[in-house]
Amino acid sequence: MNHGTRHSVLVACEFSGAVRDALRRRGVDAVSCDLLPTEAPGPHIVGNVRDVLDQGWDMMIAFPPCTHLANSGARWWAEKRDDQAEAIRFVMDLWLAPIPRVAIENPYGKLSTAWCRPDQVIQPWQFGHGETKATCLWLRGLPPLMVDAQHQGREPRVHRESPGPDRWKRRSKTLEGIAEAMAAQWAPLLEVAA
Repeated sequence: MNHGTRHSVLVACEFSGAVRDALRRRGVDAVSCDLLPTEAPGPHIVGNVRDVLDQGWDMMIAFPPCTHLANSGARWWAEKRDDQAEAIRFVMDLWLAPIPRVAIENPYGKLSTAWCRPDQVIQPWQFGHGETKATCLWLRGLPPLMVDAQHQGREPRVHRESPGPDRWKRRSKTLEGIAEAMAAQWAPLLEVAA
């Protein structure tokens, strides 16, 4: 999917457009893909990301659902072994996709024991947001993110999200500082590889 001098990045399992748009502002041909429509105007594929993994992407940044994988739901793991096994298979499909640079994001959870330990654990406060939310990154062909804008505040905002049908959406959105760091630090690697 490389279009001339622009490089293509698949932002998998992203409906917000945060990472896609941060990359596009840097001239990267980034496309998001999710089962849900995008919340922000921009190139977006509505559908199963497995259907587009082999389309010649230069990089993929993936945010697979953590519903069956996160430690926050560990007390229900015994009841949802099949769902958890499918969630792990999905992550493995993303990891093994024929894409040279891959980042997979997920919170602490089952992936660390069923697969492998993450390459990096980041916090929002390391990227300019005054909150805590340990976020694991598994990286192939990409370096760990460098911390660039530490914030002094440490509030667990995502844990205090009010109940409701969209709570999971609010909790799962990538914060702007992290999206900007991914774009600023990883987009230049596409030029080096050209």
